[in-house]
Amino acid sequence: MNNQSIDLKLTADVLIIGGGPAGTWAALSAATSGAKVILVDKGYCGTSGAAAASGNGVWYVPPDPEQRETAMASREAMGGFLADRNWMTRVLDRTYDNIQSLINWNYNFHTDHNGQVVYRSLQGPDYMRFMRQKIKKAGVKILDNSPALELLVDLEGVVAGAAGINRQSNSRWQVRSGSVVIATGGCAFLSKALGCNVLTGDGLLMAAEVGADFSGMEFSNAYAISPAWSSVTKTRFYDWASFTYEDGTVIEGAGSKRGRSVIAKTLLTQPVYARLDQGVDEETKVWMRASQPNFFVVFDRAGIDPFTQRFPVTLRLEGTVRGTGGIRITDYTCASSVPGLYAAGDAATRELICGGFTGGGSHNAAWAMSSGYWSGQSAAAYALSLGDTSQRPVQGVGKVGLSYTGNQTLFPEEIITATQAEVFPYDRNLFRTATGLNESLERLNKLWQEIRNSKITTDNQIVRAREAAAMLATARWMYSSGIQRQETRGMHKREDFPLLDPNQQHRLISGGLDTIWVKPEQAIVNRELVSV
Repeated sequence: MNNQSIDLKLTADVLIIGGGPAGTWAALSAATSGAKVILVDKGYCGTSGAAAASGNGVWYVPPDPEQRETAMASREAMGGFLADRNWMTRVLDRTYDNIQSLINWNYNFHTDHNGQVVYRSLQGPDYMRFMRQKIKKAGVKILDNSPALELLVDLEGVVAGAAGINRQSNSRWQVRSGSVVIATGGCAFLSKALGCNVLTGDGLLMAAEVGADFSGMEFSNAYAISPAWSSVTKTRFYDWASFTYEDGTVIEGAGSKRGRSVIAKTLLTQPVYARLDQGVDEETKVWMRASQPNFFVVFDRAGIDPFTQRFPVTLRLEGTVRGTGGIRITDYTCASSVPGLYAAGDAATRELICGGFTGGGSHNAAWAMSSGYWSGQSAAAYALSLGDTSQRPVQGVGKVGLSYTGNQTLFPEEIITATQAEVFPYDRNLFRTATGLNESLERLNKLWQEIRNSKITTDNQIVRAREAAAMLATARWMYSSGIQRQETRGMHKREDFPLLDPNQQHRLISGGLDTIWVKPEQAIVNRELVSV
């Protein structure tokens, strides 16, 4: 960071960047493996991020062969057969074991209206508060309100820690470590989706700066339903909704699971209204309010009964948070392609278990605790194998948004607004064409060239400048991959290529900053394709 003076210098075996479920499971796993662990969070670990804001469904399936087969098969087809059965099985096994651990630790699972304990659901605020307490008891040092700004590498390019800033004091910190786990979540482009105000792709940018690559970035166009006046993007209950035009006429084909595109197409020209009136009895209403109370707060405040009254809805971009794109995982250790760097949760690709369909909800939660567990364990083993690394020379590798010198001044809010203008529109990001993607990418690439040598003027700008750069970079990986995939598969919809192409049954790997590159990964074993 331009040789700014460092106010706090620390050392650890493992540094975790991000304090959501993936980060806290990684920290716990690393600490119980005997590593000295530091966790840094952009916000307050336990309250920051998507998981902490609401209820979390979990892909929790008991070890029954028939149930497991059903769980895997349904997601396989929806994801265009890009998922990996071995990874699915591992995540289901690990999630089951981690839930058993939560039971043994006396986590307070909620009960349903029949008095049955529900293991498939975790209440975000309780869950994350519990995990914070758990990692503190394990000896993990937590730096709250301390966003990482750049990774550190040694002379061989091995990741060796990170540097950042404390948002409250503007003091600089540096952590030298034997390994780093990126658990910063996905990128929702500041769309006001619930819990996504800190999810700006920071970890993806830092990973790219050390040479890591990505997978599935074309599957990053998830949109969530919310009331038009609210940021509460809890979509599950819209399974019970009817959708209508302003005059009350039913919108044919509109729905939460399979008809969200119909809603989007309608919103291009006119408002859409919803009402939760499809098969909802009094018992279901009670269950809904108990399981997702924050869903109803906005209605109660507005004096609206969503079960009997229509209300306007919109779609908010959740990007890679409920998409599947992220840092490419190279093996079962959750290692990235760069030595010393591991990834977990929404910062990592979820193609391994979701293919090209949304990782939202239960799959994300299962992936967070599983990949968190593995990455922490692996990062600890790697760091401890190195011995004492505290004296190795290191340097920061961050660039865009960190410089106080340059030929022009960087204005973060302008970059953010310009990026949002390319990724928010349904007719550009959801309904994709070569023309639209190329036009957007041309503008995004030009913007990157403009800011790569720009300067900031004060420390107060630095976090926002990095967020802006990260969102811009993420959009470029998304659209570059979207152009390359000339078919419709999973959530990636090409209007000019509306059919699934069996010859494109492979994942797309991407990377680079100044110049973005995209290439196919080795083809996955062919299976009978199912169009969904």
